[in-house]
Order: sequence, then structure tokens, then C-alpha cells
Amino acid sequence: MERLSKWTKSWKGLVMVTDIAIVNISFLLSFHILFHGNVSSSVLRTYMEVAPVISGVFILLCVIFGLYSFYNKSIGDVFASIFIIQGIFILFIMAFTFLVRGLDISRTVLAIYFVMGSFCLMLWRWVAYRIYIKFTPKKHILLLGNADEVFTLADNIMNAKSKIYSIKYIGTSNYFKHVKRCIKAVDIVYVSSTMDRKLRMEIAEYVVRKGKKLYISPTYEDLLFSRTNLKNIEDETILSLTQFKLSPEEQIIKRVVDIGVSIVFLIVTSPIMLVTALLVKLTSEGPVIYKQTRITKGNKEFSMYKFRTMTQTAEKDSGPVLATVNDSRITKVGKVLRRLRIDELPQCLNVLKGEMSFIGPRPERPYFVEQFQEEVPYYKFRHNVRAGITGYAQVYGKYTTRFTSKLNFDLIYIKKYSLLLDLRIMLLTIKIVFDKIASDGVDEAMTRDKVYEERGVTFL
Repeated sequence: MERLSKWTKSWKGLVMVTDIAIVNISFLLSFHILFHGNVSSSVLRTYMEVAPVISGVFILLCVIFGLYSFYNKSIGDVFASIFIIQGIFILFIMAFTFLVRGLDISRTVLAIYFVMGSFCLMLWRWVAYRIYIKFTPKKHILLLGNADEVFTLADNIMNAKSKIYSIKYIGTSNYFKHVKRCIKAVDIVYVSSTMDRKLRMEIAEYVVRKGKKLYISPTYEDLLFSRTNLKNIEDETILSLTQFKLSPEEQIIKRVVDIGVSIVFLIVTSPIMLVTALLVKLTSEGPVIYKQTRITKGNKEFSMYKFRTMTQTAEKDSGPVLATVNDSRITKVGKVLRRLRIDELPQCLNVLKGEMSFIGPRPERPYFVEQFQEEVPYYKFRHNVRAGITGYAQVYGKYTTRFTSKLNFDLIYIKKYSLLLDLRIMLLTIKIVFDKIASDGVDEAMTRDKVYEERGVTFL
């Protein structure tokens, strides 16, 4: 396992260095192509001076988009991320050239770089991806815990884009006995959150002692004790727990950023919203803007704005229900708006009014909030921050993700909050627009995978 970890780190380092080389060589070749090889020495010298900054920004974007984590990506994900990164990178270069005297990078050079650099990066990443898949052995997993939780995780692993993880055994009882029996044949032991705490600790100690990896589905207590601060009072060491809320300073900074970004978004997207409003009005009866009561910070109700994507009488007979895959209530234009997230644009007004934030837990309707809070008492902590247009759960989860898993994402976001995390989520939101799975409704026909045995899964 230690050897595999060293290989992974070395491989990531090689990929990073090669990325830097491709970006800079592509830029230099773009200059030579445009000027037919007659590039002035001053331009080349100036570029080489700023090359570290350019390289650093590109690597930062790759890190934000998770391009140096290979374990849960398809090659299509990698290509989509490179395309988006290149677009953002070009915008940065255009802004950067205004600040650096003597650095003249024309739009033609940027266009040549975009085509050449994107092609070379995608080709290299395809080779890198194939090498990683070929030389990284599969990690065999033993899943232990409550049947519902374990089988949900098993479905996610089997449907994952990367096939690095392979479920070897599933045990829903006699946990410690199964761990001792199977420990030599697996690389990872997963323990569900529903298992008795004392038994979880015994299994954890045994697995760590055997040098295997341990994955634990977090409980509320686990999340509460995450990101603790170690303090010393004389000769005593104590743990200081952080709360599920932002500090006053963080709230002020977040609010200022929200106001500035919402104004820019409203100006930039106003032509798109105008066209969308006309399409909604011309293709179906009813108002253009749909107002729906949602819950935000402090458990307060507010009217959330969206472009209407369903028929005017969508919930007349059924009452409040979640959207499903191929929902007949959604209009033809509505399907496109939902797919591209354009229906969410009017929520910039909610952000400007202070009812929402750009990044935060997605607001739920009072009907569902009451149900969720009865089932999970600590659900209320997600309302310690303003609801968001997008969030941690929307980027890393799916529409069909269980509400308890989304809640964990929301609580983790509050604990980990930073401006850099908000930037990461906002950029990754661009990517999930192209991810069909992330935008689908609840699949009513979703059933447990019946091919476990064909994939070599043994039930203990």
C-alpha cells in the first residue's frame, strides 16, 4: 500500500510537470506560428519572466478542477475539464496582459494556443489516463454495515466513472468475524455510520493494525469533531470544537462578494434572461417567473425566483413532490433550461436582496424541511448560513443523492468554508452543467444492481 502511495504521488508530479511544459511550449510555438519564426527577443524575454505566474495559474485551475486526482474520473470528464480550464485560462491571460508592460499576447496568439494547447493537453492526458489505469491495481473493498446504507454505497461504486475500486465482499452482520476472515484479500474496509460506535472502534483499530485503509461513513458526531483546534492550558491538551456556522468576519466578506458577483451576473446574463423570458412566455401558458416558498438562514421563509419550467398546474392535484426523470410536467423549453441551469438565473435577485448566497446549501421547501427535521434533528444546522444557488452537495453529489448524504455535504461545507472553497465550487458548477447525471431528477425506476455476483461480489 505504501509503495502504491509513492507511485501515485510520483505520477501526479510527473503529470503536473508535463502540463507546465505543454502549456509553455504551446504558447511559444503560437508566437512562432503567428510571426513566422521572427519573434523579437524582448517579447520572448518578457514571456519567460511571467511564465512562472502563467504556469502557476494553470496548475491552480487544474487543482481546483481536481485534474490531479485520477480515481473517480472518466476520460470524458478530463477532456471537459481541460476545455473549461483553457477557457478560464485564456480570460486570465487577457486580463494579465493589461498589467504587464511589454507583454503583448494578441488574440490570434491566444486562439492558436487554445487550439494547439487544448489538443496537446488532451492527447497527453489521454496517454496519462491510460497509463494510470494500466499500472494502478484495483483496490478491493469489504463493505460492512446496515443493508440499506451498504447497498447504496455499492451501487455508487459500481456506477462510478472510474473502475479502480472493486467490491470484493459485502457483510451485513457478524462484522468483526468477516473483517478477520477477509482482511488479507482486501485493500479497503468500509464501515457504515449505523454500526455500533464501540464495534466501529474495534474494527478500526484492527484494520489500521493490519496496514489496510479504513473508510468510515461519517455520523453527526464525526462531523462535529472534524476540523477541531488543539489547545494547551498549562499541561493539559484540549480539543476546541468549531461550530456549524461562519464567523462574523466570514459572513461580512461572503456578503460583500455576493453583492458584487450578483450585480456582475445580472448585467452579463441579462441578454440570456431576456431571450429565456420570451421563450417561456411564447411556448406555455402562465407567468414567466415562478415564485416558490423556500427556507433560508435562520429558518426564514422567502420567495425564490426561477424561470418557470413546468406547466402552470404542475402540482395542482399531487401537491409538493420532487421532480423525476422524464417528468411529464416539465415543458420542452423547461427541459433545456433545467439542463443548462438557466432557470436558476433569476435567483441572482434573491442573492442581491440578501435572501440567498451564491454558494451554500440549496434551499428546500417548508413541506420537505419539516419532514427532514423530524427524521434528522441536526438538519437545522444547514440553516445557519444563507441558502445558495449552488453548493457543495450540487457539485459533488447528484440530484438523486439521498437527503442525508446531501446534509453531510452541507455541514462539511460550513465547517470547511473559505473564499477559495467558494471559488472552487463556482468553477466546478460550470462543469456539472455538462454532466447529465448531476442534473437528472429522481429516478423512480432505480433498483438495486442485480449483477453483483457477475462482478465477483461475495455476500458474507
